[in-house]
Amino acid sequence: MPARDGSTSARILQAASKLFTEKGFSNVSIRDVCRASGITAPVLYYHFGSKKELFEAVVGETVSMRGFIDELTKAAESADPQRGLQSFVEAYLALFPTRAFRPGLYLRDSATLDRDTARMVSGELDEVQAIAASLIERGMKSGDFRDADSKLAADCLLGMLNRVIFQGIHFSKESDKRGYGRFVVDFFLRAMK
Repeated sequence: MPARDGSTSARILQAASKLFTEKGFSNVSIRDVCRASGITAPVLYYHFGSKKELFEAVVGETVSMRGFIDELTKAAESADPQRGLQSFVEAYLALFPTRAFRPGLYLRDSATLDRDTARMVSGELDEVQAIAASLIERGMKSGDFRDADSKLAADCLLGMLNRVIFQGIHFSKESDKRGYGRFVVDFFLRAMK
């Protein structure tokens, strides 16, 4: 059910997003969302229909990586594959949507993974891998990169980038993303020569 009033629905979504992100679906009640957003249960049901529909609205708004994918596509478009790789890595590390990977958004029941959310994110991560593989294929065609399995090379590249990203998300480890990005680009270019 689509939300009807922009300001009220936005307030509900903001409160629900914080709660679901921190606690997951089963550990958040309608009463919790009402208290946090300053509305009554009938108002919530009017705007979102049910707790499940509210959760799906939060997930749809929070978990989508569409903007990130669009930025990676632009970054990788450079005619020079090496410059494209550098731009891709910089964009990846600077713009990665860390909020999309908060565990509460993937928990439907107390310990059950929400398959719809996981499927959506998995598809978007496949798009990211395809962008990286395409960039690597262009580098192989131009002679800048040696022949290799572009999908495996993309997986290696993304694995290096994801290490620093997920260390930050799951373990609150801060890192020098610019320095790390320069290292990854240099390492990857040397491996692909």
